Parts: sequence; C-alpha cells; structure tokens
Amino acid sequence: MSRERMTSVDTAWLRMDSPQNLMMIVGFQVFEQPMPYDALCKLFEKRLLKFKRFKQKVETDATSAWWVTDRKFDITYHVQRDRLPDGAGDAQMQAYVANLATQPLDPERPLWQFHLIENYKGKDALVTRIHHCIGDGISLVAVMLSLTDKDGVAADDDDDEQIRPEGELESNPWQPYVKPITKGTIQAINVTGTAVTKSLEILAQPDKLVDYAQIGSQVIKDGLRIALMQNDTATRLKGKPGVGKVVAWNEPLPLDEVKAVCKGLGASINDVLLSCVAGALRNYLVQHGEDVQDCEIRAMVPVNLRPLDQALKLGNRFGLVPLVLPVGIANPIERVREVRRRMDELKGGYQALLAFSVLGVLGLAPKPVQTFVLDTLAKKATAVMTNVPGPQQPIYMAGSALSRIMFWVPQSGDIGMGVSILSYNGGVQFGLITDTGLCPDPQLIIDGFAPEFEKLVLMLSMLPVEMFHDASVPPQAFADALFGAAS
Repeated sequence: MSRERMTSVDTAWLRMDSPQNLMMIVGFQVFEQPMPYDALCKLFEKRLLKFKRFKQKVETDATSAWWVTDRKFDITYHVQRDRLPDGAGDAQMQAYVANLATQPLDPERPLWQFHLIENYKGKDALVTRIHHCIGDGISLVAVMLSLTDKDGVAADDDDDEQIRPEGELESNPWQPYVKPITKGTIQAINVTGTAVTKSLEILAQPDKLVDYAQIGSQVIKDGLRIALMQNDTATRLKGKPGVGKVVAWNEPLPLDEVKAVCKGLGASINDVLLSCVAGALRNYLVQHGEDVQDCEIRAMVPVNLRPLDQALKLGNRFGLVPLVLPVGIANPIERVREVRRRMDELKGGYQALLAFSVLGVLGLAPKPVQTFVLDTLAKKATAVMTNVPGPQQPIYMAGSALSRIMFWVPQSGDIGMGVSILSYNGGVQFGLITDTGLCPDPQLIIDGFAPEFEKLVLMLSMLPVEMFHDASVPPQAFADALFGAAS
C-alpha cells in the first residue's frame, strides 16, 4: 500500500510538535574505527529501508494523518555528513547535538535524518533524529540494533535475512539484545504482561468490566489520581521554555558496581538510579540558592505496553506514569527507600494504560483540544525520564565498534527537561537535555550523579561486613539495619 492511515496515538505524537519542544528522539553514537559515508548509506539502504515507515512521508487532512510513500526518496538527504573543527571535544559536540535538536524535520520528506560527524575527539560519530510518530523507544531501539552486528564482520544481507520488518523478534538474531530492553523497557516501572493483557481487553470490550471488578476499581482510582494531580514544587527548572536547548552527558558508571549496591540495599537498579537523579537535582538547586525542604519534582516516565515479540513493529505502544522524586530528602539511603516505596505503589496501577488510551482519544479530537489537555498535564511535571537497559557487549555498525551510545527524549508542552539513563557494554550513562532559559548548565546536574552514587557506596561500607556473609540474616533485618545506620 502506498497510503495508509496513521493510528490515533501516532497522530497525537505528530501533532505535539511545538517550536519549544519538537517531538524528535535524538540519539548519539561514537565509532571506534572510521566510518565511511558510502558504507553507512549502503547499510541503511539494505537494513533500515526494509521498514516501510522510513520511506514514507506524512500527509494530513482536516481529520487524519496518512503515511504516504515518498516517490522522490533520496538516501543522501537522510544521511548527511559534517565535520567538527580540529580539536573538538565534548563541548563542541554537545553544542552541535543541541542545535540539531531544535531543527524541525522536513515535513515534505520521511521524518528522520542521520548525521555522520567527523573529528569528534579524532573519531567519527553519528547523530540520529527520528520523529516520535514513527515509533516509541522500544521499537526504535530494536530498529537501531537491527543495523548492528555482534562482531566486526558485517553479515551478508543478501544471503541472510537479518531482520523481519514489522514482524516477530523470536527468530531474529538481535533478539538477545532487544529482549532485555523490552523486558526491562524504557520504563522505570514494570507492568506485568497479564495485567496489561487484561487491561487492553477491558478497553476493547467494556462489558468485561463485570468480570474484572477489582481491576475496574483500580482503573477508576488511577484515573482520579491523574485528573486530580497537583503541580509539583515550583523550582528554577520549571517554567515556560524557549526554543534553545542544551545537552550534557557523563562518563559511565560501572554497571557491576551499581548492581552490587542494589543488592546491598535490597533495591532495584531503577530505585538506585532514580534516587541518584533526585540527589543530583537537589544539589543543583541548593547550589543555585533554592530552598529544597519538602521539594518534590514530578517526572513523566514512559512504560512499555508492547508485547515482547512485537518490538520491531513500529508505532507507539506505551503509556506514561507520573513519578514524584523526593528531592527534599537529603539522606541518600532514606531517599532510596522512599523512591522504592513510591515505585511499589505505581507498579500495580493502570496509569500508564490510561495515559495511552487518552492519547488515542486525543489523536481523534481536534488539535486545539489535544493541545489544551496535554499542556494542562505537562504543567504538573518538570521532566520526562526514561531508562533503557541496552546490550552489555560491544556491538558494531558497518564493521566499526560503537564505543558510546546515548539518546535524549523529547518533552511536550512546557516541560523543559529530559533525563535519559542508558546502560551499554558494562556502563550506565546519564544524559540530559534542557531548555537554555530554565537550565543553561545541565552539566552541573550530570556531574552530580556519580557523587550521589558514591554516597551510597560509602553508606554501605559503614555496615558490619559479617552482615553481607551471614545467610541467616533475613533481608528485612538487613534493610532495617541499613536504614537505621543511615538515619
């Protein structure tokens, strides 16, 4: 088919674009070996263009949006090249990425572009821009991984079908990489497959509510929580964003150390990392003279609603849940405990599913109605936050190893901050994209993540070492001793 109707949820994401916040997922990869431009174009032609969305542009009418094949498709437009000045490092690359994050994609062409950048610390890098209406984090990560190989020898795509576009993942050689991502997801909150299945069934068949009275009660409760949600604390990070953006990233934390700390705390990786985010935000606000007592910052967290075997099916299949970070808590151990408690409250709810349903309805409504509803919700949050567990072995693109992978999530309405957490090849990396007026110096926040993690390591070291080796000590007793030592 050369023309097909866009789903209402994808239409909602298409219409969320504003001059302040473009709905683009921006990625950044660094190659260990030189990346020839022609080899990159050839790779995309063979693998990326197997997905029809990347050859389709968008046409709109009064009521709908349509995917339409671009008869004038030109790979050299979508894969561009540039070069940084000699001696360019992180500052120059961050400025380059931030500038691209503010440049709209051409609506007369398929809504994506790759930029091959030479001379970043003497290496080649790749900046990715893909509009959110094409796919969500899970599907786009799966697509990006389909462009890679597990070693430095690129497979022969003509003889071996590397991917099955729009198909299942189970027979796919990339499944071992993508499976942890779709299982751990871009969400910081797990949603069980059973709960999601039942909830989707309710939405499709409202009469099923009588069979799921308990679920129905929880759905109503969560719906009221979203509707009656109060604004989070007014800080310098909250306000009316402008057009300019700033990006920042850190050196990765060792994933093994993060896991060890999580085991010692009896907490999940998400609990610990989100607590470090809250601590870094707290320190930033204190440095700028703000009162952080009782401060709470709400982050909208994407939650995957896509079945594992559909990771390569493009489109948006996720909801959002509001997670309130306890920025006002100074004690790092106590902050982990509070984050864990709040996460546990959200895990059994249906707020993500309700948000997904709302987007579907808004995609069918007039654009002014959608804008009003989403802007109202956006005013109740300060940030969008995602967490992606990625491959834990090096991966290769066109024969060149990827030494670093990073991405930044788009924000909507008046939200001026995006927080991204990505694990890859044994490291955990934090990325920030912020509005230049609200937060012109996000590197100060990024630089606070590692010290917050080190505080947790120090607190753990204060406990008697025998507690770690005594199997008779119940987990709860261990946790109580830990939190008691912290307080």
